Amino acid sequence: MAELPVPPADLELRLVRYFTVVADELHFGRAADVLRLAQPSLSRQIRRLERQLGARLLDRSSRGTRLTAAGETFLPQARELLRTAARAAASTRSAAGPGPFTVGYTTNLIVTPAVRELRHRHPDADVRAVHLSWSEPRDALLDHRVDVVAARLVFAPDGLEITPLYEEPRVLLVPLGHRLAGKESITLDDIADETLPRFAGIDGGGANPPGHTRLGAVVETLEDKLEMVAGDEVVSLAPAGFATNLRQDIVSVPVSDALPVQVVLAARSGERHPLLAAFRTAATQLLPAR
Repeated sequence: MAELPVPPADLELRLVRYFTVVADELHFGRAADVLRLAQPSLSRQIRRLERQLGARLLDRSSRGTRLTAAGETFLPQARELLRTAARAAASTRSAAGPGPFTVGYTTNLIVTPAVRELRHRHPDADVRAVHLSWSEPRDALLDHRVDVVAARLVFAPDGLEITPLYEEPRVLLVPLGHRLAGKESITLDDIADETLPRFAGIDGGGANPPGHTRLGAVVETLEDKLEMVAGDEVVSLAPAGFATNLRQDIVSVPVSDALPVQVVLAARSGERHPLLAAFRTAATQLLPAR
């Protein structure tokens, strides 16, 4: 019998995941907050992974954190490694019987009525709900961290089954004192010369008007976007649902001709969890536009 090849490094998936979070954030402090680790501990874990691989993955300097050439090479493979491990775990659990049913949701979307209804109809089921950032829904599904997601459709739908829930009109977020603040309504022509943010990890075409080329810095979180708007660096289109939870130094203005944002349920194509159909029915009935 032929001997199995020995892997060049005994990689720990936990360390691989830590690396992908740092690579996403390009900031050890923010990554440590996401992972709920102390920053010195996270730094030690990344150095440990680098020793296992025999290559430096990240460069840290006074100008920030960036991926090395080795880090750029390892990142997509690290993501695929995590996805493969998640799929293996999920398929194993599936073979053993239905496990927890996890519902993801993004900022300012409420899934509570549908989750409550599912728990009522299936009292013995383990139904969970977890918050995801705007850039996570697709990866969270493909990594099997969640079974279904309620989210705005600003991510690629290929490989996913999409169920429309409703549409949300768009507003423009501007700082107090901006020339458009206080307007009853505006059009996209009114912001043709305004700087809009770039978006990391989502379909920019779904976040900004098609063809708008005057773009500012990259935005990775909602908090970053609001800070840039309040600081008069950018103005930004947003779903109307965001206007209910704004900072006091930001106002929203309706945009009459902006395409609405689709709010959808997304699940993996071919997903067979026995609770998915029941949750989809509850969501379409109980999660109307606010």
